[in-house]
Amino acid sequence: MMNVSEATVPTDLQPQKEYVNRRDATETEIKELPHVVDSIPFVVWIALVVSGAERFIFYAATTPWQNYAQYGADNVSIPGALGLGESIASNVSSVFYAFSFLMSFVFAVLSDALLGRYKTLSFDFVGCLVLFVTSLPSITAYSAKLAGFILAIFLIGLGTGGIKATITPFIGKFELFEFEYEKIIKISKSETNKLVIKGDQYLDEAPKLIITKSGERAVTDRTLTMQYIYNVFYWYYALYFEKFTSIATLSLIASTYLEKQVGYWAAFLLPLCSFSVIAPLLLLWNKKLVKLPPQGSVIPRTAKVILYSARDRFRLDSAKPAYQAERYHKEVDWDDLFVDEIKRGLSACRIMACFIPYHLCNNQSVNNLITQAGEMRLDGVPNDAIKAINPIVCVFLGPIIQKMLYPRLRKAGIPFGPIARMTWAFITMSATMAFAAGVQKLIYSKGPCYDHPLACSASDNGSIPNALSVWVQIPIFVLLGTAEILGFTTLAEYSYSEAPKNMRTLVQSLVQVSSGVGSALGIAVSPVSDDPSVLFLYAGLAAVMFAVAISFWVIFREFDWKSG
Repeated sequence: MMNVSEATVPTDLQPQKEYVNRRDATETEIKELPHVVDSIPFVVWIALVVSGAERFIFYAATTPWQNYAQYGADNVSIPGALGLGESIASNVSSVFYAFSFLMSFVFAVLSDALLGRYKTLSFDFVGCLVLFVTSLPSITAYSAKLAGFILAIFLIGLGTGGIKATITPFIGKFELFEFEYEKIIKISKSETNKLVIKGDQYLDEAPKLIITKSGERAVTDRTLTMQYIYNVFYWYYALYFEKFTSIATLSLIASTYLEKQVGYWAAFLLPLCSFSVIAPLLLLWNKKLVKLPPQGSVIPRTAKVILYSARDRFRLDSAKPAYQAERYHKEVDWDDLFVDEIKRGLSACRIMACFIPYHLCNNQSVNNLITQAGEMRLDGVPNDAIKAINPIVCVFLGPIIQKMLYPRLRKAGIPFGPIARMTWAFITMSATMAFAAGVQKLIYSKGPCYDHPLACSASDNGSIPNALSVWVQIPIFVLLGTAEILGFTTLAEYSYSEAPKNMRTLVQSLVQVSSGVGSALGIAVSPVSDDPSVLFLYAGLAAVMFAVAISFWVIFREFDWKSG
């Protein structure tokens, strides 16, 4: 298919709504007509609302955890519950994220081999229920609160792992519901333009010529459509419905203010009640949603292919049937295409591995940056609410990048492919950590406690923070949001597009495994999460991410050149 940048007229990035007719586009039409995002059916938005509601639940439940675990109930400035301290609380956060991300690999097997993707969305409700009950003021036993917190982390970790492994391919089925043709399409003769879609084959389809009712001619573009869908997914559908703010943002703000003004039980009641949104939607739209039955996991066969190739220095071509028959006189239960698909999937995995330090940096927003905010003057704002700036930036900056930056770069002939976008994501993340180090240094320069905030006698038992406004953190979360738009969105788009059809859940789960390894590294660096050594943690992460950005571009830039 012709690359998007080769179109000679401006690109329309709004999803198309009305078609009079459509057919395969010719090479001339692909070159000369504008490339546009294909139509997005209503059922897609149902799926995105469900995914947004799940993110609402996740952030509402997990955002108060750092304070809940770090501070004791008798803390004056920031009341908590467990009093574990900053280092252990950060460790708990890292363990949770590592567990949930790594569990996504397990669910990738179960969802394909046993459960089916639809049934994997579970566990969170029970976890939120346990969290709510054990946080009630009537539960005064410390052991009960600690045990409930640990059990809730386990259950929500399981649920999050299952969702992360399946929701992107799950939405992948929805997103392509209306623009897949032949093989899987039925066009009713009585309703000429009504499309009934039953599968996920869009990635292999040729561009389509569309003619709107106004007579305008354009060509649907798979790359733009995939990019648009995944941007919507990661911006929690705020890109299309621009008058709304992010569901996840609202839950984060609401839960932190409930935590501060009412209590943790109220903050944890919010995600529990939010399940009332997901359940009716899934029940009402159950018949419309595409739910592929379990098809058997490809992991065992993939492992066998890699094992067979190990005898020839892991050259995957040596696992092909002809080579195995000629060299080892063995018959294998796969074909050449399956081996080629594994090679393609492993190529995407190399990209994912570079995101490990990126995830370690990103996870600072759920632990150390929350603690950093608590060391400054809050002016009535919960210290864990300031991170709401991050998703707000994603909501407002996302459409600007999607509708203005990308089209103008394409129009100017400036290549900005997935590798370039991810490289700039790494550079932006480096700048984020550098700014966080600068803020931490600034905190240490202020009294009354200087490099031991809230820990000296002048703080009046931790009630007087260092004399610096928490709003100096704003650039940190603006940069972090920018890095997420360029990084997470592009990685999801790239991994889905590059993964073979029967390995999409597996490849998506490997994206989460890289996140899990990044979270596990958070456990390794937790000893330097206390004051004043946390300053060196931020500075070190900034240096590492800059080095990763340069190396990533040097190694993988050829992928952009080939696609361009």
